Amino acid sequence: MSLLKNNNLVLVIALMLAFTGAAPAKAGAQALSHQQLAKKVRQELVTLPLYGVFDNLAYQIEGGTVTLYGQVVKPVTRKDAERRIAKLPGVKTLVNNIEVLPLSNFDDELRVRTYRAVFSSGGLYRYGRGVNPSIHIVINRGHVTLEGVVANEADSQIANLAARSVPGVFSVTNNLRAESSERRAR
Repeated sequence: MSLLKNNNLVLVIALMLAFTGAAPAKAGAQALSHQQLAKKVRQELVTLPLYGVFDNLAYQIEGGTVTLYGQVVKPVTRKDAERRIAKLPGVKTLVNNIEVLPLSNFDDELRVRTYRAVFSSGGLYRYGRGVNPSIHIVINRGHVTLEGVVANEADSQIANLAARSVPGVFSVTNNLRAESSERRAR
């Protein structure tokens, strides 16, 4: 009888140790999977075929819920983003809050003029190169928003001034983040 009690006691202790040892490992695995999911979401968004300098996409992850934000010129970009992110492993729920900008010849003309003004100013051409430019120009009904990351605060201000100089622009919101100030904040 006492042998049976000892075996049961050993089994209970072994189970307790197994569960308490597994809990931290599971929490670490969840944190790692969150980082992996964020990396996959970002990669899927920046590699969308029609994602370009006049679009801006962002996301937020809470548990298995991914919420997409931003503005796009073409409705197909919104749908492609939704389709790609929804099929990623680890995504349980997808909330698509991406805004499709209204069709407007006026805005299309402003996009071209603002692009030329920004990327021909003070060496900013380097931010417009490549498949995924680091400066995004969002124009909605004549209002310009600059999004993205630049090397320093001076480049942010040059881009802001260049966008403000474009005839027909009603307002400019400069949301450009400077890498140098982000490094100091850490």
